[in-house]
Amino acid sequence: MPELDAVWAERWLRESARVIAEHREELIDLDRAIGDGDHGENMDRGFRAIVAKLDEETPDSVAAALKLAAMMLMSKVGGAAGPLYGTAYLRASTAVSGADALDGSAVAAMLTAGRDGIVARGKAESGDKTMVDAWTPAAEAAQDAGDGVAALSAAADAAEAGAQATKPLVARKGRASYLGERSAGHLDPGAVSSAYILRAAVTAATSGDMA
Repeated sequence: MPELDAVWAERWLRESARVIAEHREELIDLDRAIGDGDHGENMDRGFRAIVAKLDEETPDSVAAALKLAAMMLMSKVGGAAGPLYGTAYLRASTAVSGADALDGSAVAAMLTAGRDGIVARGKAESGDKTMVDAWTPAAEAAQDAGDGVAALSAAADAAEAGAQATKPLVARKGRASYLGERSAGHLDPGAVSSAYILRAAVTAATSGDMA
């Protein structure tokens, strides 16, 4: 069974960067429909900065990797995404501090802490058509899912379903809320990018030769 250790955490961040770059234009288009249109560009810039930092230094723990990501996203990503994702990674880092490798309960604690950070920073709740709609089902699915990889996989599945479920919702937070009923019929770009990032965690755990 793959270890969810510092090596995995670095793979997760690098795979996240690859996936975000791959879907950059899609995220831009989603955000252009109901927001500023900069989500794909901002996320791509932030994760390229993370990779550049990882090329300079190797985190010695999962917590250190998550903290590195938090610092780079907070400093490099503008708009709402930087503080929201930065807070998520920072809270997640604190939740797994001291752990050499994550089991299922630690994965659940990491995701729950990340979700709670987003909620605290964004003052959003489920159903507001935000990234919380991906993170909350992900954190809940990871509970009692079994080992660490099973918890990640359950979380990624739930995040993807949660992101898709934002389409009919009317936004109650952020710039999309200015559109009122016209925000319905579009996916929330933050929920979609969250689902990509959580799926990248699974890929990083199951593709041992990708680093």
